[in-house]
Amino acid sequence: MIIMLLPVMSWMWISSAAIIYFFIPDVTFVETLLIASCITPTDPILANSVVQGSFAEKHIPPNVRHLLSAESGVNDGMGFPFLFFALFLLESPKITATAVFQWFSFVWGYHILLSIAIGIMIGWAARKLLGLAESREWIDKESFLVFAFALAIFVVGGVSIIGSDALLACFFAGTSFSWDDWFRDETHDAHLQDVIDLLLNLTIFMYIGMILPWSSFNSDDISLKSLIIISVLILIFRRLPIVVLFKGFIPAFHTFKEAAFAGYFGPIGIGAIFLAMTVEKEIGLRLGGELTDIDEESMLHVQKITFPIVTFVVLSSVIVHGITVPILNIGSRIDMERFPSIASISSQVARLPVIDFVESLTLERDNKGRVRKKEKMKAEFAPKSSEELYQDVHNSVMEEEQSEGNGVYTHNHIETDVLIDSSGDEQSNQDNVNSVDYHWLQSSECSSNAQCVRRP
Repeated sequence: MIIMLLPVMSWMWISSAAIIYFFIPDVTFVETLLIASCITPTDPILANSVVQGSFAEKHIPPNVRHLLSAESGVNDGMGFPFLFFALFLLESPKITATAVFQWFSFVWGYHILLSIAIGIMIGWAARKLLGLAESREWIDKESFLVFAFALAIFVVGGVSIIGSDALLACFFAGTSFSWDDWFRDETHDAHLQDVIDLLLNLTIFMYIGMILPWSSFNSDDISLKSLIIISVLILIFRRLPIVVLFKGFIPAFHTFKEAAFAGYFGPIGIGAIFLAMTVEKEIGLRLGGELTDIDEESMLHVQKITFPIVTFVVLSSVIVHGITVPILNIGSRIDMERFPSIASISSQVARLPVIDFVESLTLERDNKGRVRKKEKMKAEFAPKSSEELYQDVHNSVMEEEQSEGNGVYTHNHIETDVLIDSSGDEQSNQDNVNSVDYHWLQSSECSSNAQCVRRP
């Protein structure tokens, strides 16, 4: 996280500013630093829409998904130091001790550290109080399920009142609240959080589409051609090179492919629009204040072009990342045409109930055709994903095809369907085993060698 927040974000900030500086006329590099600070952070909402869900769980490894989720949540609030640093430079080209003190105290202290502390304390207190209420049955099921949503509204509203970073406080409140996974496990089967998350994501996408300033994308200050070039270069060079370069310093990336995916996947969304609105607000406050030595013309110019540039880059990121990320998934590929029947089997097996702590009995047929018990082992059946179930069946079929002999299974054959209760006595277990009727099949659906088919 230190690598992703310090050198990676610094490169994202400076490289974006350099690209804007070369393609937007009549701007200074300090002005482009202010604009680039808005598009530096990775947006947590757009990142969440891709790194969570069934598609992401199937195609993106957990180590990559977890790192991207955490990084997008933290660095969204870390955009404020870059923004105010550029704003202080725009106010006064000379870096004074007062400006440095104000930057550290107001931005890092009040905006960053205070919001983190508030979020952690509120999340920890909420987790303890909710656990106490649940243990004593003081809360009903409906209130329990929507507690996280109400907690988010409380944190955002409370921290916004004092003027600190509400987004960062909300992220750390959620992290502290779910630190022991208790609430997530309790609400896993309810899917209410997923529904709320989907509704909010759709609302945000609708909001972004409604506020796009289409008429400002081709004006006297900026052209549509320049915006397209800027967006393409930013999406390519803003994040990908630096993440790949620091791959060896980030243990979460196990392969070059994972690092390249994480470097490419840095969506820009509602957080950038929020920072662009903050730029307009802060410039308005300074223009209407008592400062007399500021360059009003430069301030008005950057205030005019910030929002169109940022929103066009956001539009490009939504389109490009939304289309290409499913294509560039880094999960394992399965040849579905070779084994279509097995794929259908796995989808059916995935719907079966989970059986815990049972004893499985493995049988095989010897050279004389007699069925005998091979081994008896303890087994704990845990829930498996559809991909794991498919792989298990696939491996078993491949091993059976390679086996030789009339109906003799290999050492890693498919387990019998008979499940023996470990709490039962030995005699009843033996009766259960003897009640299984085994017989031979030789048909066109089988392989050349006869196979033993288990049918209780």
